[in-house]
Amino acid sequence: MSSEALTTTGYIKHHLQNLTFGQHPDGSWGLAHGAAEAREMGFWAIHLDTMFWSVFLGALFLWVFRKAAVKATAETPSGFLNFVEWVIEFVDENVRSTFSHKNDLVAPLALTLFVWVLLMNTMDLVPVDWIPQIAHLLGIEYMKVVPTTDPNATFGMSLGVFVLTLFYCIKVKGIGGFAAELTMQPFQANSPILKILFIPVNFFLEFVSLISKPVSLSLRLFGNLFAGEMIFILIALLFSGGVVFALVGGVVQWAWAVFHILIVLLQAFIFMVLTIVYLEMAHSHH
Repeated sequence: MSSEALTTTGYIKHHLQNLTFGQHPDGSWGLAHGAAEAREMGFWAIHLDTMFWSVFLGALFLWVFRKAAVKATAETPSGFLNFVEWVIEFVDENVRSTFSHKNDLVAPLALTLFVWVLLMNTMDLVPVDWIPQIAHLLGIEYMKVVPTTDPNATFGMSLGVFVLTLFYCIKVKGIGGFAAELTMQPFQANSPILKILFIPVNFFLEFVSLISKPVSLSLRLFGNLFAGEMIFILIALLFSGGVVFALVGGVVQWAWAVFHILIVLLQAFIFMVLTIVYLEMAHSHH
């Protein structure tokens, strides 16, 4: 870490800074050495740590579940296979109870999002200094290990769900049906003149409702995990205040970690359920 990281403010800033790669104002490409340089790189800068950990955890999910699929038998599963089967059944039950249409994509998508988000959230339970210190020894200045504390990751997933929602809205209802859904409700009238007058009002209300779906989906996940990470960072500061504060920090950290397990699971579940609900709405005719 830099000398700034020795102060409380510097420590917090360091742990909240992503490893950013992009174009410097002078035209050269490279890593940002601080938040100011990261801002100067603009929209097209890439958070390498977010990309690495999200791809790594996604690959881990695929490898683990493929290994379970290869070992699956007709006999009663046990241990690892039993756990994987329980996860699949849990997701399948939620899809069956929420999604009432025929679409073979929804269940695999729900399973992928649930396990992937859960793995990314679980990285928040790793002590905040372990991996950044290892990265520092390897010459890497910044390393955020929880992808869901980066709004780029949560917005990326929510926009993917949003694109699928729009695709199925148009595929199932047609362009005319989707346009009518945006302009002919919630206010309705028998008079043609009133129908025309209600179109801009209905479109504004429905458009706001439509756009709020990916925004709320991403910000809910980001806000909860970012707040949890911030609390872990603040607790970690207690360990530098002497023996008494270190003991207090150890107890508080354990208590918060136990409580945070609920948040980790709940946010993954909510992201999955809302995805299923949005796709159900996209397939439903009003």
